[in-house]
Amino acid sequence: MFKVLVVAYYFPPMGLSGVQRTLKFVKYMKNFNWEPTVITSGKVAYYAHDVSLMKELEESEIKVIRVSGSKEPNSILSKLGTIKPPSEFVRNIFDKISQTVFIPDNKKSWSKLAYKKIDEILSKEKYDALFITCPPFSAFDIISKIKRLHDIPLFADYRDLWYKSYFSFYATPFHRLLHKKKEYKALKAADRITVTNRKIKEKLLNTYPFLTFEDVVIISHGFDPEDFEKIPAQPKPLNKMVLMYSGIFMVYNTPKYFLKAFKQITIERPDIASNIELHFVGFLRKENQKLIRKLKLQPFVKDHGYVNHTEAIAKIKSADILWFMVGRRKNIDAILPGKVYEYIGTRKPILACVPDGAAKMAVEESGAGFICSPDNINEIKETILNIYNAYKEGTLPTPPDELVEKYRRDNLTELLTKQFQMKLRAEL
Repeated sequence: MFKVLVVAYYFPPMGLSGVQRTLKFVKYMKNFNWEPTVITSGKVAYYAHDVSLMKELEESEIKVIRVSGSKEPNSILSKLGTIKPPSEFVRNIFDKISQTVFIPDNKKSWSKLAYKKIDEILSKEKYDALFITCPPFSAFDIISKIKRLHDIPLFADYRDLWYKSYFSFYATPFHRLLHKKKEYKALKAADRITVTNRKIKEKLLNTYPFLTFEDVVIISHGFDPEDFEKIPAQPKPLNKMVLMYSGIFMVYNTPKYFLKAFKQITIERPDIASNIELHFVGFLRKENQKLIRKLKLQPFVKDHGYVNHTEAIAKIKSADILWFMVGRRKNIDAILPGKVYEYIGTRKPILACVPDGAAKMAVEESGAGFICSPDNINEIKETILNIYNAYKEGTLPTPPDELVEKYRRDNLTELLTKQFQMKLRAEL
C-alpha cells in the first residue's frame, strides 16, 4: 500500500461535523490502496466528545499518533473534559480576542508540536503524501514548510475559507494582510487543494491568480452509507409531522426566525400547528431555549440535546422534514454545512432557509428542497404551511438515487486518493 500522513487537529474522540469528514476519509482509504497514519490532538477540552465515532475509529484499525503538551486553550483546559458551549454573545467576544492575538488561529502551539512530530516521522520512514485538513489553518501555515525539508507531495483540504472567511475578524489592516500572506505561502507549497464546494474554489482562484483550475479540486461533504444501512430509524410520534434540525447554532445560524414563523402558525392555524413537532438534535443553547419559552412554544418543541453520531443518524432518519439555515454574513455564499449531505443521505425532503450560495445550490440539486429566505418570517411561515400540505397529501419530494450515490463517503474518498495517485504518477 501507499502511505499517507493525515494531519487533523479535530478528530475523535471529539465530535461535531468537522471531525466526521476526516474520519470517514481515513476509514475508506485502505479500500483504495492507501494506508493512513493520523497526527491529531491529545486529550483536550471540547464541546462534544463522541463515543460512537471513537468506536468506529478503533474498529477501522487506523494508526493514530496523538500530539499532546501544547499551550493552546483546549489543551490547557483538558482536565475539564466535555464543556458546555458558552452563549453566542460570550463566544463571539472571546473569538474576537483570540483572532486579534493569534494569527492565523489559537492552535499555533499544537501545530508547531505536530510539525516536530512529522519531521521526526519523515526522517525515519517514507510516506508518499502529506494531507492536512483545515481549519485550523495554523496547521497548513506551519506544517506546509516541511515540504521543502522532506520533498513530500502536500495536499490540503479546505472545509471553510481562510482569508476573508465568514468566521474571520481582522482587528487591523495588518491582521488582514498577514493572513493573506500566510495563506499565499502555504498554497504555494501545496501540490493540490481540495475544497467542499465550488464557491470556495472560485474565491481561492480569484484571490490567488497563480492557482490554476486543476490546482483546486472540489470534493464535497457526504454521508457514510454504512451509517444508514446499519442504524435503524427511531420511532416517531403517530399522526405528527416531525420537522427536525440537527447540529449546533453558532456564528452564521440561528433558529429565531424559524421559531417566530412557527409562532405565527400557532396563532393563525392552530389546527395545523397541533399536528407538527419541532425537534432539535444537538446544541440548542440557552438563549434559544429562552426564546422558545418566551414564545410559549414548549408544547411543540422537543430538545434532544447533544447525542452521539449513531443516535443522531437514527433520529434524522425518523424525521419527516429536515431543516437547516444559513444567515447573511460576508462571503456566506461559500459555506456548505456538512449536515446537508447527511440530510440527503436520509432521502428526506429538506427545508433550507438560506441566501444565495453553495448551500442553496446543493439543496436545489437534490430536487427535494423547500427553499426560502433565512430571515423573512412570513416567507418561512408560508413555506412550512406548503410543506405540511404536501405531507398530508403524500407528495413530499425525495432526491433521485443517482444523486444520493454521488455523495457516498466511500466514493468521495476514492476521488481524494485519485488526486494522490495523479501526483505520484506525474513524478515518475
